[in-house]
Amino acid sequence: MLDKPYLAHWKEQIDHSAGAIYLTLVDALALSIRRGDLREGDRLPPQRVIADFLGTNLTTVTRAFTEARRRGLVDATVGRGTFVRVGAGESHWRHTGPAVVDLTMNLPPVPQDPPLQRMIQADIAAILKQQDLNSLMSYRVTGGTMEERQLGAKWIAPAVGPRRVDEILVSPGAQTALAAIVSTLAQPGDVIVTDRIAYPGIRTIAAQFGLILAGVDSDGEGMLPDLLDRACAQHHPRLLYCIPTIHNPTTATMSLQRRRDILTVAQRHHLHVVEDDPYSLLMDGAPPALAALDHARVSYVATLAKTLSPGLRTAYVCLPNADMTRRVTAAIRAIALTNAGLLGALTARWMQTGQAGQILDAIRRELRLRQAIARTVLGEGHCMNPEGPHVWLKLPDWWGSADFVAYARRRGLALVPSTVFTISGDPPQRVRIALGSAADAGSLEESLRGVVSVLQHKRSPGFADIV
Repeated sequence: MLDKPYLAHWKEQIDHSAGAIYLTLVDALALSIRRGDLREGDRLPPQRVIADFLGTNLTTVTRAFTEARRRGLVDATVGRGTFVRVGAGESHWRHTGPAVVDLTMNLPPVPQDPPLQRMIQADIAAILKQQDLNSLMSYRVTGGTMEERQLGAKWIAPAVGPRRVDEILVSPGAQTALAAIVSTLAQPGDVIVTDRIAYPGIRTIAAQFGLILAGVDSDGEGMLPDLLDRACAQHHPRLLYCIPTIHNPTTATMSLQRRRDILTVAQRHHLHVVEDDPYSLLMDGAPPALAALDHARVSYVATLAKTLSPGLRTAYVCLPNADMTRRVTAAIRAIALTNAGLLGALTARWMQTGQAGQILDAIRRELRLRQAIARTVLGEGHCMNPEGPHVWLKLPDWWGSADFVAYARRRGLALVPSTVFTISGDPPQRVRIALGSAADAGSLEESLRGVVSVLQHKRSPGFADIV
């Protein structure tokens, strides 16, 4: 193996890493690609040879290759071997150069009416006149003040119904809240069952706390109850994580009956449910949250990042009881300590004055317009919600997701491949397009026409033809 010097680097990194060997191996592979030790189309040694050289078992190497394939770093063909994927050298799919429009981040569009910049300037000035600066710039109460919790309870009431204030927390962002809930309820080695195509934030949390993810297939209404039941019988999970409304990335929204069926399975297997709900307030007449249907079983998180602005760093958490509230408060304190005072004051002012509702209405109008543009430009056959912030774009047969995204990047378009969202199995031939991050409707339409041009391009033969 002297002609494969990168293997020595892999072994060195594994020997000096305290983390999981398979993840260290994937990171080492990615580094070799970035440094040019491995190039697009290069064939990797057989997995058994790598395992012998590294002094590890074949299962570990197989697991690493599966993860590398999920990340879009390699591709495998039976009888041919494993090759470095076209586009893998471009830091996977992100930050490889300026894009005409970055369509990777699921942000709410910045409303022009009301004018957000002038509103923030005026409200910050008013807050500084009315409140003590030392208090605003000091550490805050973890979980929010009583007033902030009351405002949060009112904001999420359309989804979860009326709730006691001692069941509500204010968190510095949804990811913090999700990490706090999961770490409170699960221990290393426990299984979390989720959609097979899932929001990547849950994978980050699982890796951080040593948890195992089990993916469940879905249809147009989301997770399939019978497959969830089967996964629970097989894996005995501790938690169920899901996004029932405008799922990220598939856009599926569970019907009321589907929600009841999912909760029935959760009850049968004694599962606690973690409900991530970034988008339901964007919808007219959204179905009730799972937390409204099963008060005692569901921990609910609703971020303002998708309905107002990620800059507020605020999410509202609704928990089954006061004891759970205390436990999750302690976890938030350990992870992030507290919310930012000035941002909390701005958020509270918007809630009190009704400006939050005005901003939400403006964002909803803009997203409906952008979805209509997307449907006109992209056509039918893609997964879309007319009130949602993204499109789950279906690719033609000749495009794999990671290769499509790499080629689109060269054409000045930044998209997200399905490999980022895939928990298990093969990634679908789809990419996610975020509609809110474009500066305006005109630039979005121009960018989507660029996406159509890439869709119609027949890629030239790549490493799959190497024998």
